[in-house]
Amino acid sequence: MQRTLVLLKPDTVQRRLMGEIISRFENKGLNIIGLKMLQVTPDLAKQHYAEHVEKPFYPSLEAFITAAPIVALAIEGLDVIKVVRDMLGATSGLAAAAGTIRGDYSSSRQMNLVHASDGPEAAKRELELYFDDSEICHYQPVLTPFMHAADEA
Repeated sequence: MQRTLVLLKPDTVQRRLMGEIISRFENKGLNIIGLKMLQVTPDLAKQHYAEHVEKPFYPSLEAFITAAPIVALAIEGLDVIKVVRDMLGATSGLAAAAGTIRGDYSSSRQMNLVHASDGPEAAKRELELYFDDSEICHYQPVLTPFMHAADEA
């Protein structure tokens, strides 16, 4: 099983789309093993977006991500990083395909509702920024045998 971090950004919270988006991950058969609402501080934003801090667009990115609460999700599943990123769609909601989260709910590049880790190393680093080990709940849903074959795990 692979893990990834998903952030429901301030626009998701403000637009009251949290449940709608979380249900998409659950309906896909992914396991939410950590979930919390928090306010991103400027310091946390700088840690999370370290590769962008010196870029000209960073101040507006920080202002956006710290403007309202977010919901952080630790999600586990088979090939979950790719699965989640495919579910999100293209970064810009205007370019995202219909049926994806961004394609259905976003019309902006920056206010694109959701962040997801882009690879295993990023997922590990980002999960550690948002969750302590004690905040991750390990469990096996009783539906797992009906979600994928045992030899796919």
